[in-house]
Amino acid sequence: MTFALGPRASAAGYRLAAFERTGSTNTEAIEHARAGERGPMWFVTSEQTAGRGRRQRAWIAPRGNLAASILEVMDVAPAVAATLGFAAGLAEEAALEKVSLEAALRLGEGRPRYALKWPNDVLASGKKLVGIGLEAEAVGGGLAVVVGIGTNVVAAPEGTPTPAVSLAALGVQISAEELFMALSDAWVEFRGIWDKGRGFAEIRRLWLERAAGLGEKVAIHTGTMTLEGVFDTIDDTGCLIVRTAEGRLVPVAAGEVFFGPVASVGAA
Repeated sequence: MTFALGPRASAAGYRLAAFERTGSTNTEAIEHARAGERGPMWFVTSEQTAGRGRRQRAWIAPRGNLAASILEVMDVAPAVAATLGFAAGLAEEAALEKVSLEAALRLGEGRPRYALKWPNDVLASGKKLVGIGLEAEAVGGGLAVVVGIGTNVVAAPEGTPTPAVSLAALGVQISAEELFMALSDAWVEFRGIWDKGRGFAEIRRLWLERAAGLGEKVAIHTGTMTLEGVFDTIDDTGCLIVRTAEGRLVPVAAGEVFFGPVASVGAA
């Protein structure tokens, strides 16, 4: 099976560049933007060798996993573009639910349960399944926004801050190509709701309905400090709001999040 856009994405005018193997789909997207590409265009592979996640961590996709990046040049501020990551999480979660239908019927109560982890991960049964990273760069005509989405389809990395899992290990036997087709169609829906940030209130509502750890104890490691409290909500800019033991509401723009018992002892 080869990579192809879903019917809804094709009808909406999206285009696709598929690679048998590449260093980074995000890099491919940014380089195309510098060369004049304005999107919307997907860059996708089932084997990525030099990707990078948050805090410049390696983001490697062994053959069979999915690395996909969507490029669009738009006239928005960088802070607004950053909220597109929440729409990406919703699109990925919707695609996963679609491709997991057979497994859900077969596994019953043992089926994988997906949740969105702030800021840009998708968890399956509490383990990291998907990482989402955003990059932006000013180009002629606006801001080139690239959303990279990496999914552990057949294999998961070890030694990650949050334990990782693959769809195969969860009993979901699908290909990267099948998942991408569903993702490209779901993206059209949630990108449309987001609407250059004008629809973020609705995205925020939908995201909170699927949020991991909402109302639970949380610890956020920012690199210079650790903040502990309860995950209260996200605000209208996408910041995580922590309610401290003293009752203060503290906004967090970036950091590593740990929930529950892990939060109480701190996680490295």
